[in-house]
Amino acid sequence: MITNLAGGVRAFTSNAFLVDGDRTVLVDTGANFDVVDRLQSDVENLDAVVLTHTHPDHVGNLEAVTEAFDVDVWGFDPSHPGVDHGIEDGQTVRLGDHEYVALHTPGHKDDHLCLYSPEAGVLFAGDLVFQNGSFGRTDLEEGDRETLIESIDRLAERIADDLTEMHTGHGPSVTTDPAEHVELAGQMARQM
Repeated sequence: MITNLAGGVRAFTSNAFLVDGDRTVLVDTGANFDVVDRLQSDVENLDAVVLTHTHPDHVGNLEAVTEAFDVDVWGFDPSHPGVDHGIEDGQTVRLGDHEYVALHTPGHKDDHLCLYSPEAGVLFAGDLVFQNGSFGRTDLEEGDRETLIESIDRLAERIADDLTEMHTGHGPSVTTDPAEHVELAGQMARQM
């Protein structure tokens, strides 16, 4: 089961997805709201935190979560403060009841990862792509439009047409033809 703990929050935050199952994992911690309280009302323990990337809106609550649950943090760049273990491009990680392939997808930020489970038909897209063809900003430090387009293309080639859920770093999750939203994001990124 996947729950967005940042749902309904009226503060500047990313989404924070609790993936419950064999291995209970929080994908991104969000910022500027009490995610620990929301976690404690949903689960007794947390096995890990996995980060799509380390922009402040995605890791603002990281210290509070690690202190409350005594968990390790996984991300692409283990040299970043707060990241305990590196996840390499192509490495498999378990979220909930399924295995996800980590795809290094820079362009929005150098340490950006997408997490894709062909078996579950689920994609955690972070800030690479969003609903209706929107895509991640490239005007921030480490942002690069051409690299972002390459990452979107790589993701589009990797995901299957039977992708059923795309959970994005901001805004609503996509459950109707999410692969089309990824393809549209690639087209839109080339036009702007």
